[in-house]
Order: sequence, then C-alpha cells, then structure tokens
Amino acid sequence: MFTLPNLPYAYDALEPYLDSETMHLHHDKHHAAYIKNLNDALTGHDELLNMDINDLLKNLDTIPEEVKTKVRNNGGGHANHSLFWRLLMPNGGREPNGEVAEMINSNFGSFNDFKDKFSKAALGIFGSGWAWVIKKDGKFIISTTPNQDSPIMEGLQPILGLDVWEHAYYLKYNNRRNEYIENWWNVINWEEVKNQLIHSS
Repeated sequence: MFTLPNLPYAYDALEPYLDSETMHLHHDKHHAAYIKNLNDALTGHDELLNMDINDLLKNLDTIPEEVKTKVRNNGGGHANHSLFWRLLMPNGGREPNGEVAEMINSNFGSFNDFKDKFSKAALGIFGSGWAWVIKKDGKFIISTTPNQDSPIMEGLQPILGLDVWEHAYYLKYNNRRNEYIENWWNVINWEEVKNQLIHSS
C-alpha cells in the first residue's frame, strides 16, 4: 500500500510565501486523495501495490488497461507531490551554489536567465500542470507536463518541479499565479535539488 509521507517541516513553516491553510489542504487532502485513489485502483494487484512509485510510473504500459488512467493520474500525483514537499524548505531560496549553480550556468546562461525562463514556463501552462527541470539526452532543460503527468513516465529524471494546480496557491493568491511563482523562489530547498541532480548522473 502506498502511504502519505510526512511534511519535513511544520505546516506554517513556509509563511508568508506558502500559507498554513493551503499546506494543510494540499498535503492532507489533495495528496492523501491521490494515494487513496491509487490504492483503491490497485486493490487485488498486490505486485503493483508493492512497487516503488517511480518504478510503477516507469512501467505504465504494464498496468492493466482498466486501471491505467487512474494509476497515471493518481500515481503521478503521489510521485509529484512526494518530491515537491522535499523541494521546499523554510528560509530557502537565495541563489544556489556548487554543482547546482554550475548546472544552471552551463545550461541556461545565468541564474537570472534560468529564473526568468522557468517562471515563464510555469506561468504559461494552460490549466493545471507542473513545470520542471529535467535531464534529457545529457542536457538539462525546462519542460512542462499537464495534469499530474510526471517526467518519470517518460523515463526522465526531474531535478526541480513546481506545482501550478490552483489548489497549490488559490487560497492565498487567488488568480495571481505570477505572484505565487515569484514567491516560490524564496522557499526552494537547493540542497534537495542537488540530491536530485546527483541522482540523475
């Protein structure tokens, strides 16, 4: 059975950028619902329930057709959010250094250029989805996915991800997605980005 991971910080720890009420709803309700729906869909498929979520998403073609869409949507939601929580931290933000800074500078020119390109990609997503930094063909690029699709479904490694579903920001920011994106830069856990970067090697 898949289970809801604990937040690695208090619900109000990301204030004033991400508010406590949104974090409660986002984690305790939305993420929990993806997990419940995923477990329900895979009831009777014990071998799939015992798989690592990333391995499950990498092998969507092996999922029984009658539950594949539910697994894609809810399994993607589980994997995406499990990573998203780790990519946030109190007193985060600032500019990254070390390997992450080198990756950004060599692939995007500068941190400011990267921030601008990533923010525009996130802002430009139609409806609900995610903005990512992924490794593809040996290079790091910015990409987006609709709904709860994950780069993992394409065999790609996400390095950084931003949830731009309305449930991630609407209570605090209403329709001001641009303000949510701008403030998100203040709570990025660059050490976890570094962990993802090393994992992608």
